[in-house]
Amino acid sequence: MSTNWQEIIAAVDRALDGYLPPADTFPPDICRAVRYSVFAGGKRLRPLLVITTAGIFDVPLQHALPAACAIEMIHTYSLIHDDLPALDNDDYRRGLAANHKVFGEAMAILAGDALLTAAFETLSIEAPAYFPPNIVVALIQEISRAAGISGMIGGQVVDILSEGRSVQPDVLEYIHRHKTGALITCCVRCGARMGQAAPEQLQALTAYGEKVGLAFQIVDDILDIVGDEAVLGKKTGADASKKKVTYPAVYGLEKARAEANSLYKSALADLAPFGGAAAGLKELAGMLINRIK
Repeated sequence: MSTNWQEIIAAVDRALDGYLPPADTFPPDICRAVRYSVFAGGKRLRPLLVITTAGIFDVPLQHALPAACAIEMIHTYSLIHDDLPALDNDDYRRGLAANHKVFGEAMAILAGDALLTAAFETLSIEAPAYFPPNIVVALIQEISRAAGISGMIGGQVVDILSEGRSVQPDVLEYIHRHKTGALITCCVRCGARMGQAAPEQLQALTAYGEKVGLAFQIVDDILDIVGDEAVLGKKTGADASKKKVTYPAVYGLEKARAEANSLYKSALADLAPFGGAAAGLKELAGMLINRIK
């Protein structure tokens, strides 16, 4: 990863540290649980997508941080809840013990809830310093839609209900586009919203986000089979053991690889109208696909 990406990630981490209550804030148990997962590592892909997209329209990094951090909070909450015994029942995340293994299931549930609400608190308090009310409302609408029944939650529900069942390809695509893809697309759309993108620009960036989001989950499916546990920070083979609906399970590894690469190339084509200004988004898409090479 280039120095520039590391600098952006450092800025995101500093902002998250400032937006979240200190670990010794009363009650400290929940504050420690929240911070444990937020600062447990991770690529910060979603904040990078928000900030890089906003940068196409010359939105300063500082202005994009509230939305970028809000989405990272929501992503982290979803990981905490996904790891719970009632869902994926994973003991490790990013090479560390899952939140519920350290703080207990009740505190992990509450930590996820706290991060979800902190995301919208952060947006409502911090974003108005940089954007007019209509843009702030648009950001809240984008994020709430992507995180709710129409997005991440809806995809998670269908994913759970599909375990151990034979489903049609359109159901598989629904799961991936919503469970993972919706929030990734939201990152790009939020960056465009902050930049007051023209309708045709928003449409092109949305198409890019949708393809990158779907490719990201397909790559995750593949890595669950061929990935290195030490690199992934969690056990592989979980999808097969839980009989989850995945691209390799439905189409096989080679077709799944081909689809991820096809989506990658198509996503790059969607960025053509932005020329060199979209170089960062192209690099992020490449980093995503290179995980399986």
